[in-house]
Amino acid sequence: MTWEVPDRASPRVISVVIVDDHPLYRTGLAHVLDGVEGVDVVGSVGSVEDYERLGARPDVVLLDLYLPGTRRGEGVARVCRTASAVLVLSAAASPKAAVEAIAAGARGYLTKDADAIEVISALRTVASGLTYVSPTLAGYLLASHSGGSGGPVLSDRERQVLSLVASGETDRGVAAALGVSTHTVRSYLERIRDKTGVRRRAELGALASRLDASGGPHSPSGRAGAGRRSGAESHS
Repeated sequence: MTWEVPDRASPRVISVVIVDDHPLYRTGLAHVLDGVEGVDVVGSVGSVEDYERLGARPDVVLLDLYLPGTRRGEGVARVCRTASAVLVLSAAASPKAAVEAIAAGARGYLTKDADAIEVISALRTVASGLTYVSPTLAGYLLASHSGGSGGPVLSDRERQVLSLVASGETDRGVAAALGVSTHTVRSYLERIRDKTGVRRRAELGALASRLDASGGPHSPSGRAGAGRRSGAESHS
């Protein structure tokens, strides 16, 4: 089966090594990736030690966080020495585990209940130099990466854009509410996606809800923008 996933990266082939101690999952993942154009699985092993013995320098390592003989952050750090990017695939949906993995150098974190399309999208995202985090954990990571100062990771204007998107505004509706161009709105959205790893528009709404729940500032004009929606969308 060939998985049709839009390739936002360059046409170069992405070399991948899978490191997971569950043979069935490892084999299944390799089978999925073998059907993806522009992805080459160059190795599949069951431990960090076996990975190091390979002597490979892949573009991306898909790494299980809980491997025998290694602590979570230690395994990530060791693999990061030779891999261009590490994407953690873990059964743990623990925010603490995700924070530890990112702090140790991982460029992305997904839980193992992610479907094939999301895994492929995340792989290509981290291979291109960006970060990808499972949407269920993105809000927590935003708060954690504020440096403990209480300040937002997103700027006030980025939070305003996020709030309006969550309320159902189109790009034009957000632009009308904030008095800026649609090009500017799209630039803000791309910055938000790069900072959070959240790519899909629907998931941005869920992220906005988590930020609101954590007490983060949001746009007081969000509701006003909603009132303009019908007029703005009539020009979409």
